[in-house]
Amino acid sequence: MRKSINIFAMFLAMVLTLSLTSCRETKEDKAEEAIEEVKDGVEDAADEVEDTAEDFGDDIEDAAEDVEDEVEDTTDDSPQ
Repeated sequence: MRKSINIFAMFLAMVLTLSLTSCRETKEDKAEEAIEEVKDGVEDAADEVEDTAEDFGDDIEDAAEDVEDEVEDTTDDSPQ
């Protein structure tokens, strides 16, 4: 009888240990997935910022060319 109780107690301890290990692995997997999702989100945001910066730079260049053209037209049209 005493052997049976010891074996049962060891079995319960083993089940408890395995369940805690399994739970920890599940939490680690979820944490890794969450990290990957955040990483992907940051990369997407960085790409958007880069695209916007390039578009903004292009707009500035276009505006500078327009100003330069206006200045040239103004100086060409002025009487000398």
